[in-house]
Amino acid sequence: MNQNDGLKLTTITDRIGDEESARKLLESVLWPDGPVCPHCGEINNAVRLTPRPTSKKPARKGLLQCRGCREQFTVTVGTVFEDSHIPLHRWLLAAYLLCASKKGMSAHQIHRMTGISYKTVWFMLHRLRFAMTQHGMIEKLRGVVEVDEVWIGPKEKGRAGIPGVESKKRPVVSLMERHHNGSKVRSFPVGRVTLDNIKPIMKEHVEVGTRIQTDEATVYHFMHEDFPDHDVVTHKNKEYSRWEDGRHITTNTVEGFFGLVKRGVFGIYHHWGRGYLQQYLNEFDFRYNHRKVSDSERTILALRAIEGKRLTLREPRNASA
Repeated sequence: MNQNDGLKLTTITDRIGDEESARKLLESVLWPDGPVCPHCGEINNAVRLTPRPTSKKPARKGLLQCRGCREQFTVTVGTVFEDSHIPLHRWLLAAYLLCASKKGMSAHQIHRMTGISYKTVWFMLHRLRFAMTQHGMIEKLRGVVEVDEVWIGPKEKGRAGIPGVESKKRPVVSLMERHHNGSKVRSFPVGRVTLDNIKPIMKEHVEVGTRIQTDEATVYHFMHEDFPDHDVVTHKNKEYSRWEDGRHITTNTVEGFFGLVKRGVFGIYHHWGRGYLQQYLNEFDFRYNHRKVSDSERTILALRAIEGKRLTLREPRNASA
């Protein structure tokens, strides 16, 4: 299959309806210049192994052997699909549904649609979210960056502000690089909205000297040493946008992203365990940052991101739900 044909739901079900055709597609996505040995890095220097007719031990599906280092491998080695007993065409279907749904796709929904067990689908989706994690070496945000926070969690009618009652909402800080060709976002859960929690995130992901735009929250005023160019919109005075010296000062872009996240939480997922909050944010960041491409291209980008990442079925250390 030519990936330029586009990856539609009918393509997944009709043309990649078995594991072998799905493997060919994944190889074309991850190995456009030929097989890449995960052991020595040689490109297009491998032979595909097929079992002898008399062999009592059949070779693994899609098995290749590098002519350089003589090691054996498949296209899933070193990816989030490695050691999975789930057929590859099921993986591609899950990846497409997660990437094509604007507000996400719940494990229960895919379980109902495919018949795959809920626990299996849940683990598949978390592997895919882990693949969507942005690499630590990506460029820092620059230009104009909106910074704001939002509280993610269940509605707490009658509970808010009660002494001794811990809120189930968790704060999330998002950094939005605003650009006319397409803004991009990075989101992070924090324990509390404090200088000690937010400043390291901004120093790691925002280029020093970048102009930041925030609301009137005092925590951002203590960052002038690294970000002296700081524009503020005063929400308590019902100010949400203004123009000043040719600059559009607002946090509406990042707040629009928060609206999308909230609709995903309340309408699709209903609850995010705190230990998995970052992975759900990875999913929403990924879809938002690639919103201008087709569902097909977004799925291909997600599949390319599976390399070099592994995730085991272990609960995160800080998970509570």
